[in-house]
Amino acid sequence: MNENTNEETNKTNKTTETAGTAASPLTLVLGASGKTGRRVADRLELAGVNIRRGSRVADPAFDWDDPVTWPDALDGVGAVYLSFFPDLAVPGAPEAVAAFTEQAKAAGVRRVVLLSGRGEVEAQRCEQIVADGPFEWTVVRASWFAQNFSEGAFLDSVLSGEVALPVGDVGEPFVDAEDIADVAVAALTEDGHHGQVYEVTGPRLLTFAEAVAAIAQAAGREIAFTPIPLEAFTNYLAEAGEPQEVIDMLAYLFTEVLDGRNAHIDDGVFRALGRPPRDFADYAETVAANGAWK
Repeated sequence: MNENTNEETNKTNKTTETAGTAASPLTLVLGASGKTGRRVADRLELAGVNIRRGSRVADPAFDWDDPVTWPDALDGVGAVYLSFFPDLAVPGAPEAVAAFTEQAKAAGVRRVVLLSGRGEVEAQRCEQIVADGPFEWTVVRASWFAQNFSEGAFLDSVLSGEVALPVGDVGEPFVDAEDIADVAVAALTEDGHHGQVYEVTGPRLLTFAEAVAAIAQAAGREIAFTPIPLEAFTNYLAEAGEPQEVIDMLAYLFTEVLDGRNAHIDDGVFRALGRPPRDFADYAETVAANGAWK
């Protein structure tokens, strides 16, 4: 899925909240500068929900690597959008999620919506940890984000005119982060989603080459897709200054998760929202119209 490789790039992140009370508890949105967290927080705020944006640059700060920050972030919170940085697939994620859910339980959190990933054994361990807690829980199990091409790890490659990745002809049902946010907000604010695992995908399979071709068509410029060896890809990431944990996570996703196990669509968006998911072409046209790929 790859939610948070750019989670902390927004240095103007702000906290939007008033003091949580028993009658009006806060909703804590973790990864509030990430692809889905930002969208979830913005939607909740527009709906008048009392929120706290959880990130290292918020006040109070939340840092997955510093459990000392967790109690203040959980103070007065009744619901949590739980997205883990950088991904539930990295070593130590289940232990961190278990420790966080214990603190959430102690703080009186009632509802948890977990962002998870398809085909990731480690992510499913985290799902079970949340489900075993005393919460009204929902899992949003996402395929690869379309927004990785416009907000994440692949944007610079798109802008350069060549996307070089260690992947072949495997199909992936890229999901729009807008759909993920809509599903998460519904689960956070509505009844009837407790105990649901929503496997959210786009409406069709595309190879990475086909996805890049759709982007090129929408952007009106030439953008090539080139399959490369994994070692060349990880060396490029290291030279670009990506943290080792992010490099390891992306290597895992390309070598393990993109082995064909996820080459099918699912109905999570429709089950949660009663409408079909957005198509990748619609995503590409919207992003191109906003000028992100100029």
